[in-house]
Amino acid sequence: MLKEAKEYVRDTNRLFESGYLRKVAKGENTRVLSITSGKGGVGKTNIATNLACALVEIGKKVLVFDADLGLANIDIILGITPEYTIEHVIKGKKRLSDIIVKTEEGIHILPSSSGIEELTNLSLFQKKRLIEEFSLLNDTYDFIIIDTPAGISSNVIYFNLAANEIINIVEPDPTSFTDAYALMKVLSIKYGIKEFNIVLNCVDSEGQARSLFQKLSMICERFLEVKLNYLGYVFKDKKLVDAVRKQRPVILLYPYSKSSRCIYNLRDRLCSIEPAKGAGFKRFLNRLFGKGGRIPNEEI
Repeated sequence: MLKEAKEYVRDTNRLFESGYLRKVAKGENTRVLSITSGKGGVGKTNIATNLACALVEIGKKVLVFDADLGLANIDIILGITPEYTIEHVIKGKKRLSDIIVKTEEGIHILPSSSGIEELTNLSLFQKKRLIEEFSLLNDTYDFIIIDTPAGISSNVIYFNLAANEIINIVEPDPTSFTDAYALMKVLSIKYGIKEFNIVLNCVDSEGQARSLFQKLSMICERFLEVKLNYLGYVFKDKKLVDAVRKQRPVILLYPYSKSSRCIYNLRDRLCSIEPAKGAGFKRFLNRLFGKGGRIPNEEI
């Protein structure tokens, strides 16, 4: 495994030093967000999907990158069945444009569950092919939302490092709180990430959300020396549960529900934040495939 990892670094450095990535990765206007969590079952995919729909409603072009290995929850929430995944692109059987699913809600889905593990172990030829395919998306989208797996596995770390902005979803229960801290600890101590956006999900009140955020923020500032940004919260809502059962985004099925109002607030807050300089699609490609793409230690 150590030999394979060294070969991966050598090959990506070769691509970077040849100037290849700089030639094809030109987009600077796309915001790349990872929506992640330390614990599964906290509503991460639901928030990712509804946030994407809310962004589309104000004219934004959005691609949701389904990086949640093996679970394909986005398919369930939207009631779609993708015929192809990124695995077909890696093997040269399909173009990236062939596998992107355009939903009736107006968002685009990049299904990739069955091919995610291969992304951290590609040959030089496969990486070059994927870079060429991804480069065709330059400035196509205003937002790329990566729905990562939950936990602290190498795939979770990999996609959080590729994103320009990280949104960590936290629920009130103690295990979610602890696991959210564990994820940020790994990303900050091992990989130098010093800023995270926090969304509190399934809360009973705004007061509860702010109290939980303050507690988490104080702990992180004291022990990790990282900055947490309060992005907002989503209320516990039976309408949201019903929307999942009906395989429809809650903001479309119940636009005036309390959870939908929270999603719209998240969208507005997100759009009001000025993205960091040097971010964008170019940085995303460099981190995903190039010299900026650091391999998690777990893989080595």
